[in-house]
Amino acid sequence: MSNRNVTVIGAGSFGTALAMVLDQAGNKVQIWAREADIANHINEKHFNPSYLSDIKLSESIIAFNNMEQCMQSQDMVVFATPSHTLREVAKKLKPCLDGHEILVTVAKGIENDTFKTMSQVLVEVMQGTTLEDNIGVLYGPSHAEEVGTMKPTTVVSAAYSTRTAKIIQETFLTPMFRVYVNNDVIGVEIGGSVKNIMAIAAGIVDGAELGDNAKAALITRGLHEMKRMGTMMGAHSDTFSGLTGMGDLIVTCTSSHSRNRSVGYRIGKGEKLDDVIKSMNMVAEGVKTTKSVYDWATKNKVEMPITKAVYGVLFDNVDPRDALYNLMTRDPKNEIVM
Repeated sequence: MSNRNVTVIGAGSFGTALAMVLDQAGNKVQIWAREADIANHINEKHFNPSYLSDIKLSESIIAFNNMEQCMQSQDMVVFATPSHTLREVAKKLKPCLDGHEILVTVAKGIENDTFKTMSQVLVEVMQGTTLEDNIGVLYGPSHAEEVGTMKPTTVVSAAYSTRTAKIIQETFLTPMFRVYVNNDVIGVEIGGSVKNIMAIAAGIVDGAELGDNAKAALITRGLHEMKRMGTMMGAHSDTFSGLTGMGDLIVTCTSSHSRNRSVGYRIGKGEKLDDVIKSMNMVAEGVKTTKSVYDWATKNKVEMPITKAVYGVLFDNVDPRDALYNLMTRDPKNEIVM
């Protein structure tokens, strides 16, 4: 059992679920909520009124709306905010840190314009306060709805130092939440981020009723695309056969819990992206990640045809069936280049 003081930044569905895991692992857990009413509700009723609202929280989990208050004598800080807000939230938190804390991000995405992964954003923002060796990530196939109800889940801890990755592993480990260590931080992050693009594509395939054959091909070729990007950025190709590659792809492309698949499904049924986004209570990270990865691939002249097709459907109003036809009629190629 771990016995650390841990603050989770973000009281969304995943932040709430991870607070429960951390509590079960024996830690003293605090959660920071952007909205004061959510923090008050958690403290008084022991339920999150907005996310996973039917799951009772441990009475030992304390919520704060004030960032400075919840950072007194903490050993670890877990960032469970949407990826596009991570930089802004980290900047606000930085003055509250003394530099010894382990920082963990569970946000999945590639930052628009900079093309930085989430750990790279933290390293940059925290320069002068937190050493790179104290920063890590926790990724893997882990829908909050299942983590929160203690269904068996397996994830990966990766960090810039093995010591930090192992501390993250120990801190989160429970009988129903198994954590593996992987030192390939960039590979873990690319896999966990690019899979959201493929989940949108899988949802489009389902929504447009294009069939299981198409979805199987999409998942398989999506893995190839993910691997191509990752290895160009210095990742180890074996990482993509693991939990944050194939594992994440399987769960997010097939699960009804997947927000990204849900976005794609509704677009496949004919809805417009803006209308889908406006109606959602939670953030689908894959929409912004599609733009980042498409821009990165264009800039670096890397062939990522599925990403390009999803970008066309999301941002250029390409009909999903036309996008699939364009993928199917590309020049014939070898499956694997030896």
